[in-house]
Amino acid sequence: MKTLLERLAMLAVTAALVACANAPAERSLSEPVATAGGLVSGDGQDVRAFRGIPYAAAPVGPLRWRPPQPAPAWTGVRDGSKFGPDCMQPPEYPELRGSGMSEDCLSINVWTPARTNRERLPVMVWVYGGGFTYGSGSHPSYDGEALARRGIVVVTFNYRMGLFGYLAHPQLSAESSTRSSGNYALMDQLAALRWVQRNIGAFGGDAARVTVAGQSAGAMSISAMLISGRAEGLFQQAILQSVGVMRPMSDLASSEAFGTTVGPDIARLRATPAADLVQRLKAVTPPGREVTSSRGIGVIVDGDVVPRDDRVAYAQGRYLRVPMIVGTVANEGGGVARTLGVKTTADLRGYVARNFPGNEARAQAAYEAASDADVMRVLSDLVSDTQYQYGTREMLRVAAPREPRLWRYVFSQRRNGDAAAPIHGAELQYPFDNLRAPHRGRPRPFDATDANLARQMADTWARFVKTGDPNGGGLPVWPRYATDAESYLELGTPLRTGQLGAEPRLDLIRDHYLHRAGQTAPLQANAR
Repeated sequence: MKTLLERLAMLAVTAALVACANAPAERSLSEPVATAGGLVSGDGQDVRAFRGIPYAAAPVGPLRWRPPQPAPAWTGVRDGSKFGPDCMQPPEYPELRGSGMSEDCLSINVWTPARTNRERLPVMVWVYGGGFTYGSGSHPSYDGEALARRGIVVVTFNYRMGLFGYLAHPQLSAESSTRSSGNYALMDQLAALRWVQRNIGAFGGDAARVTVAGQSAGAMSISAMLISGRAEGLFQQAILQSVGVMRPMSDLASSEAFGTTVGPDIARLRATPAADLVQRLKAVTPPGREVTSSRGIGVIVDGDVVPRDDRVAYAQGRYLRVPMIVGTVANEGGGVARTLGVKTTADLRGYVARNFPGNEARAQAAYEAASDADVMRVLSDLVSDTQYQYGTREMLRVAAPREPRLWRYVFSQRRNGDAAAPIHGAELQYPFDNLRAPHRGRPRPFDATDANLARQMADTWARFVKTGDPNGGGLPVWPRYATDAESYLELGTPLRTGQLGAEPRLDLIRDHYLHRAGQTAPLQANAR
């Protein structure tokens, strides 16, 4: 009769054999990778790139303005050396590297330094910005090779934008089982993250260590996923660059009303050529832009994918609590301010009054220009404060009591010694260490200080993806954000830490939103 120790040893051996039988065989990534949809080849040496992999079915014909459906499988080996088509959009970025432009654009790209599928490296998934209307995972600024060389797997993907990604319409809501519409872009993003969970192991990535990162509309999308209730388990950390949160969001009713201006009949809109819908959005978008109102196109509080306004969700604690890096650029509003047509002190007074009804006197005092020459500077502050600085502060203040692993930054680098402070989007190429990439059709000059900062930021982003802490590697100690100190790291030359002081302009914006909502107290973290 076998002893107890012998029986236990046999059980252990049997369990190990079963585990080995169920585990995927070790496979070199120089060979085609086996995804759930089929085999895909890649290219590259130290870093292998696999591009244009479908993560959802083409959202065309009857699938236009419907949730993403599973991608069909393929036979043979899919060529992963080329990006898939870019999604439909206006011609903002001539440097996009997609295979043309099409509605059939829901594809994903992977850069991996892993040699085999057994390595289990941490993963960063990038969600691009572009005002909810343009951008692509194929943009050369987001090429993942340099970042992947730092020991992480980098993923980019495409999602529907403009009317294709955010059209709400009464007829679309009526045909939906949830009686809601819009937010198809968010559904695409969630589908891409589910693809990562199912497939990233085949590329040597670890599905249990995923950081989602994005800028502007991409960061806002991540915030929407944090409050959605549908992203549980899809990522464990987040990097939010220039996130526009805590400002008015579009509701379903107003979004449906906007949708009817695009066209009254969904059947006819589904038959409309895609290029015509790109132009149609431009035609129905009102000129100008208010800074204390919701956007015409973008994330919608639809009661389904996004069940509630982000101010309410964060205050009630109804969001995913994950370690985060959150930050802004020194002059976030400088670019948008030039497009608003506000040029004189009289123009500015009218614009401020229109955006702060009921708080005109206080707002006029906060955003007063002594002369026409000062208007652009003051207007830039107004755009920056309302669109990014206020929301970043409020989000961190509410999140900090529940999640201590928060780090704030301010990007201040003046590229190539530029005389002006950096504007919205100026930091994009730095964490990818891609300063040579063209942007809006041309490369931008840079100097040695820029190259050094790009290396430091890429190292820091990669370190956060790996460890959940950006500190180390010769970086000045980056203190965690705390509501009493409100510390931040200034990403410039030199790198240095600082603490935020009193910010009366942001207090004005907070009080104005409270007044509009009929509230009297600032957002507070719910204790539950």
